[in-house]
Amino acid sequence: MTSHPDLSTGPRRTIALGGAGLAPADAVAIAREDARVELSDAALRDMAASRALIESLAHDTRPHYGVSTGFGALATVQIPVEKRRQLQRGLIRSHAAGTGPEVEREVVRALMLLRLDTLATGRTGVRPEVARAYAALLNAGITPIVHEYGSLGCSGDLSPLAHCALAVMGEGRVRDASGAPREAADALAEAGIEPVVLEEKEGLALINGTDGMLGMLLLALHDLEALLRVADVAAAASVEALLGTDTVFAADLHALRPHPGQAASAANIARILRDSGLISRPGAGEFTRVQDAYSLRCAPQVHGAARDTAAHAASVARVELASAIDNPVVTPDGRVESNGNFHGAPVGYVLDFLAIAAADVASMSERRTDRFLDVARSHGLPPFLADDPGLDSGLMIAQYTAAGIVSELKRLAVPASVDSIPSSAMQEDHVSMGWAAGRKLRRAIDGLSRVLAIELLASTRALDFRLAAGAGRPGPATEAVHALFRTDIAAPGPDVFTSPDIDRAVAHVQSGRVLAAVEEAVGALA
Repeated sequence: MTSHPDLSTGPRRTIALGGAGLAPADAVAIAREDARVELSDAALRDMAASRALIESLAHDTRPHYGVSTGFGALATVQIPVEKRRQLQRGLIRSHAAGTGPEVEREVVRALMLLRLDTLATGRTGVRPEVARAYAALLNAGITPIVHEYGSLGCSGDLSPLAHCALAVMGEGRVRDASGAPREAADALAEAGIEPVVLEEKEGLALINGTDGMLGMLLLALHDLEALLRVADVAAAASVEALLGTDTVFAADLHALRPHPGQAASAANIARILRDSGLISRPGAGEFTRVQDAYSLRCAPQVHGAARDTAAHAASVARVELASAIDNPVVTPDGRVESNGNFHGAPVGYVLDFLAIAAADVASMSERRTDRFLDVARSHGLPPFLADDPGLDSGLMIAQYTAAGIVSELKRLAVPASVDSIPSSAMQEDHVSMGWAAGRKLRRAIDGLSRVLAIELLASTRALDFRLAAGAGRPGPATEAVHALFRTDIAAPGPDVFTSPDIDRAVAHVQSGRVLAAVEEAVGALA
């Protein structure tokens, strides 16, 4: 479980839904930082208008999916008016069929928020009071308990969304603002929230969306934006500590292959290395290395490809945020139409693309770490960066840890979205597996942050040996990272318990302290 902010003190930013659309940064603020939500007047008017249209169909003799029929393969069954509340209630109860570990709080909040954002478009036909109940749960810090397994990523993230809808009905289990598990009915009563009794179509509208996979994509993109800059920092620090050359990062070389991500990454590395006294630069009458190994020299190409992949994924996310995904949907001209917009393929693909990119960036990082430990490639550093090689093992097994994570990331890079398994008596015969793609991407991003942290652990330790040998001073950015690490990670000495040092390095990366230290020294990175 993630931490639970204290909602009783201090002002919280309020973000309005409806109108211009939800910004990715606002979605992350609500999911992760407990920013408040409110429904705009326009959203409430649009919801009331579409609801009136749904209610006008309630007594129509023609069947309308989700209003007067069963669901999925049971859509041919006509449901009498007096049983339609039972139909919607039963839909939520039966579809809340998740199992396995509990999903992280920020993911569940993103899931609820994005469904609420779609409700606010007025294209789903739910009553405003249903949307108000979702907003109330978010603002009260009440988080439905959602499980790892249950979504196939088609017909929406059905089971995860059903667990959320169940809580709005006052049923099932939730965690309150303090993180304590509670019965939903008790938590809602304590917060003064009236449970919702669902009417025609409303249960269906609460579960037919790509909200879980989109929420995980938005959170992943937010984290990757920082981690890919940290990857540039780590690569530059390794170039310095391995006495490499910076000539390959010149802007005119990268203009010959003008991928925007590559240019940005090269510019970051060049900026960090600009004032370094450890870089090998050609001089008259002396021999220097002409070129470094690929893991150093080609960092902008790999990091840049990951950046461009993230940019494509962000464009998909922006389209999804501007979408109204439901089935059936209320069109602007007043029709109620079945459709396939709930299929998660667009989101599932990019979630898989990002897992591939994360694995490759981590793989290159681990190769740089390994160079520090091998006397044949480290250019004068002691074996395994050990204080007394033989008596001490230094960072030998830290590299094993990085290698093990990279191996796991390669497995996580196997696409989920190429899989499909038919469901609902072959009515839903092709599914996206986008939820599974999102779940593995979260693990991949965590692994990437750990591999980068181990590389920085190695480069800062190598820097101590360079300084002791009088090889020159690093640039201000690398010096700032070194100083940060030395606040709680000891300089080289006899072997110590390594795991806590790795955890401290990971905390410096994941908290944003590494990036903040670098940008304070050399300005904002691209």
